[in-house]
Amino acid sequence: MKIKTAALAILLTLNLSALTLGEVPTPIVLDGENGSLVEGNTAWDSTSVKENVFVMFYVDPDKKDDNEHYAQALKKFKTDKDLHFQRIAIINLAATWKPNFIIEKILASKQEEFPDTIYVKDKKSVLVNEWELEDDASNIIIFNKRGEMIFSKSGPMSENDIEKSFKLIEENL
Repeated sequence: MKIKTAALAILLTLNLSALTLGEVPTPIVLDGENGSLVEGNTAWDSTSVKENVFVMFYVDPDKKDDNEHYAQALKKFKTDKDLHFQRIAIINLAATWKPNFIIEKILASKQEEFPDTIYVKDKKSVLVNEWELEDDASNIIIFNKRGEMIFSKSGPMSENDIEKSFKLIEENL
């Protein structure tokens, strides 16, 4: 009996950091050797994801095109509806063979081109390890104004996924 109780306690502890629908994730700070904001190279804190609806792209640079159709649909959706939500693009630098300095240069130009998007570098797959996001993938996560995860998808978004995400964004603004 004691072994079953101990095993259950370990499993529950291991799952506490995973993203759970309807819950605020474990706080994470990307700073220094773990990563940073692209603009200014200052720390990014996941607790800043509140008081607005946030659509987060967590992407392996080798999978950047997997959800480009969603990024374009989201851009059009936001413009057509005049909606006020934030976008965050976190790049999983540890998931690629490409040199960080090249990706960082590309990210700096993206930040200039899209100043309304928050660009973040995750140099050590911190969100993969702490939030159990899919590694070597394109992940889409949506948070409500309280910072609770209301949508998560790993891999390419289907038309149904896109419609569901748009509906959740509108309902939570």
